Amino acid sequence: MQKFDYIVVGSGLAGLYAAYKASFKGNVAVITKSFVRESNSFNAQGGIAAVTSFEDDPQIHKSDTLIAGRGLCEDSSVDVLVNEGPHRIQEIIADGMKFDTENGALALGLEGGHHKRRILHAGGDSTGRWITEFVISKVEEKENITVYENTSLLDFLVEDGVCYGVRCWSENPSLIGEEAGGNGKEVLLYANNVFLTSGGTSAIYARTTNPQTTIGDGLAVAYKNGCRIMDMEFIQFHPSGLYIKDSSKAFLISEAVRGEGAHLMGKDGKRFMVPIHELAELAPRDIVARSIYKQMYKDNMPYVTLSLKHLNKEEILSRFPSINAKCQEYGYDLTNEIPVAPAAHYTVGGVVSNMDGRTDIKRLYVCGEIAATGIMGANRLASNSLIECLVFANRAVEDSVKNGEPQRVPVFKEEYYRDEENAQFYQQLKVKVSEIMNAHAGIVRTEEGLKEGLRKIEELATELMMNRKVIGTVPVKEYYEDASWRLLIVASLIMNPALLRKESRGGHYREDFPCTDESYQVHSVQQMGKEITTAPVNRDYLVF
Repeated sequence: MQKFDYIVVGSGLAGLYAAYKASFKGNVAVITKSFVRESNSFNAQGGIAAVTSFEDDPQIHKSDTLIAGRGLCEDSSVDVLVNEGPHRIQEIIADGMKFDTENGALALGLEGGHHKRRILHAGGDSTGRWITEFVISKVEEKENITVYENTSLLDFLVEDGVCYGVRCWSENPSLIGEEAGGNGKEVLLYANNVFLTSGGTSAIYARTTNPQTTIGDGLAVAYKNGCRIMDMEFIQFHPSGLYIKDSSKAFLISEAVRGEGAHLMGKDGKRFMVPIHELAELAPRDIVARSIYKQMYKDNMPYVTLSLKHLNKEEILSRFPSINAKCQEYGYDLTNEIPVAPAAHYTVGGVVSNMDGRTDIKRLYVCGEIAATGIMGANRLASNSLIECLVFANRAVEDSVKNGEPQRVPVFKEEYYRDEENAQFYQQLKVKVSEIMNAHAGIVRTEEGLKEGLRKIEELATELMMNRKVIGTVPVKEYYEDASWRLLIVASLIMNPALLRKESRGGHYREDFPCTDESYQVHSVQQMGKEITTAPVNRDYLVF
């Protein structure tokens, strides 16, 4: 039995920071599906939001967050974020993290939905990479943290509502031994506490800014084990993904570019955001993304233009070196005009947790994008995600100390095998699901479209059942088949509440119900084996 004090699933900022903090409490294993440097956190360009200026105040940060959240934020969770965020920033700066400075003080940027300059950056437009690299360096210093790359979550080891570890598939020789071969094998890892920090679901869409591994595996596994899932209809589409002809790739053009004064232009060369919102290009992301979508439809174009040609060229090149390099790679000049279009970017909902990361399963915590603490409401405020990772990973680790050692640890048996002949079927299904999501659960939705999308998902489920192989009488699970089911579960978890919510709010827009309806100022809640339901806002629903 391989036993740890902590197992962390996922290697984004929430997972790495949780591992680092947990290492002061015991030994830690981190498992990550691909590589430790492949995550949304690592790729994040924008920045991290926290009050660090005397001209700002946590209550103003809270107000901006609530406005963006469109009535679905949990007040107590937002209070924790805005009040503890500055302390976490001070802490990592004291540990050696270097943020960009200006005249000896922290350089503070402005992004959509913020009424004060409070966005900290590192490396200009590489904040996620710099802060993640910083935490990786701290993790690498700790001898009691072991990172297992190329190791995927299959399931939790759960009995009687308690999590005792994880079931995973690993191709990592240090975990499975050289003799296991290149296809890997199932491994059971036990722990006193399990932290699920596996990120969001946006790569389930055909056009996304996320790594292709971000398809909601952890969410589906949590759902299958009985965790409540909340507000999954709210998918945030980043307004400005670089448009690359004949490709579903969408390199993210940071909101900070618009924060520095870039303009969104239609085919006629005129700004279209000015009459739409008082903040124009810096309106909350859902408004900007939807406005771009409508302008594209109006212009009969697959993109709109982001213009920087009126800005100081040297300052743009200095401020956004990584974005400029990527634009040049595709033949565009960032200092002039570039084509952009929305792309699936952030999963607002997720696994229900309280303010200490606890879930419906004892000893299982969630942090980061996969967690639904009620901070984001119906729409995430720009740059709140990285600070959420630090604040709630810290709180979860501190809370976990209360659990101690389990009195008994059940013994679980291995259940999985992998048939490489099923790999192609899985890849084809993944493409089909992504096309269904783009067509029927994208920026603009309708009842007819959502029902058609769900019908297509059911067809794929039937096809998956027919493709199933039965091996003897022993109940075993095939790796690719299980991965396929997880994709279908995630697609359904997004579309079912989108069909239920007959209104438009935040990251959910129904063309057939374009107005906000106050009777829907509730959270959507889904749980395995139960009918989809709703829960009121600010009613201690997240208390465990």
